Amino acid sequence: MKSSEKFWDKTAEDYAKSPIKNVPAYQESLARTKAYLSEDDNVLEVGCGTGSTALLLAGSVKHITATDISSNMIAIGWRKAQEQKVANITFARATPFDDIEAEKPFDAVLAFNVLHLLEDTPKALRRLHDLLKPGGLLISKTVCLAEENRLWRVLIFLMQRVGFAPFVKYLKVSELEDCIADQGFEIIETGSYPSYSRGRFIVARKL
Repeated sequence: MKSSEKFWDKTAEDYAKSPIKNVPAYQESLARTKAYLSEDDNVLEVGCGTGSTALLLAGSVKHITATDISSNMIAIGWRKAQEQKVANITFARATPFDDIEAEKPFDAVLAFNVLHLLEDTPKALRRLHDLLKPGGLLISKTVCLAEENRLWRVLIFLMQRVGFAPFVKYLKVSELEDCIADQGFEIIETGSYPSYSRGRFIVARKL
């Protein structure tokens, strides 16, 4: 956990400046996410990075608590919120397992591009389940690298050896969906949008 924190702290400024790699896929995920949210919702985002997505969604909900393991990412998020004059968002340095100071349980939990970066995905999903109201939604997008060419594994391994990549779990789509269902969720939407997108968009309801 500490090594991941150091990695993201170190890369925070560059991460904040990097452009979105797949704009159509990002916009589609954003639109689909908004369709599940309402103006009365209290929302938690885990792995928020520098807060770009949380800030774009803030106008669609009552409040967002945006969390990340990296203090530097959180500092950038606060700065952006102040610059954009977004008042209904709280940034906090926290992992999914920390006690989050917020109005909870939440109506929705967002986990974008983070589940494959956690060493114990089932444990994290159980924790997110606990943080949700009955019937609350887990909205996630996850890169399932086990579906990719083996060359990706070699590349990531080499990048990790020189400190240019964090811990990564190689998940299959079916494995991820089974894991979510096993932790007390009912999957109500799953798909890759557009079809060539590497990220699997999944919406699941707490049973």
